[in-house]
Amino acid sequence: MRVSSAAAANAEPVAEFTLAAILFSGKRVVDIARAYRAERSPADWDARYPGFGNYRRTVGVVGASRIGRRVIELLRPFDLTVLVSDPYLTEELPGARRSGLDELLAASDIVTLHAPALPETRHLIDARRLASMRDGATLINTARGALVDQEALTAELASGRLYAVLDHTEPEVLPAASPLYDLPNVLVTPHIAGSLGGELARLAGHALDELERYARGEPFAHGVAREALARLA
Repeated sequence: MRVSSAAAANAEPVAEFTLAAILFSGKRVVDIARAYRAERSPADWDARYPGFGNYRRTVGVVGASRIGRRVIELLRPFDLTVLVSDPYLTEELPGARRSGLDELLAASDIVTLHAPALPETRHLIDARRLASMRDGATLINTARGALVDQEALTAELASGRLYAVLDHTEPEVLPAASPLYDLPNVLVTPHIAGSLGGELARLAGHALDELERYARGEPFAHGVAREALARLA
């Protein structure tokens, strides 16, 4: 049996969403837009958010999955330092430097998660690792909510020390009373980073391309290897 996957096609909108989240986080767009809407007057934004911007920031990518690799590719034109951590990564990726996870968390201004949800990655980002992140750092999760200790993350965010962009949470729909909905340093979206709306056409086109290859007797361009099933993301 031969199996193909459209994961590569779905990786594109997730990587695009992540790129936007990284650049907006570095520029403090959500904070400044909220303050500007409330105050409706000039302000010294640089004094209020000293050093905000994306020039020479450090971005940590956790997981060299399809999405993680695509995020690294999209970041290459920018003046950013990119670190990547993945226990299965053996080669160097253009535009990124391999790093241990703890080193990455301590060094990054923005950390973006792209690892699979496995028993060994549950709460990969726990209270200790959250505490090791820089003051004012941003955690972006477009992977799975189970990668993060939600209780520990909520405590850090409630303290105001960290920022977060969360497209995935645990549980998938947060309880109505969750403080994450209202915290000014948190942007929560309802699992919209992946293929939706017009982006679904990309998945269909991807599947049709693979069927054409199969009909011609050619190997799939995106075949799934049995040995990789346990750690696909």
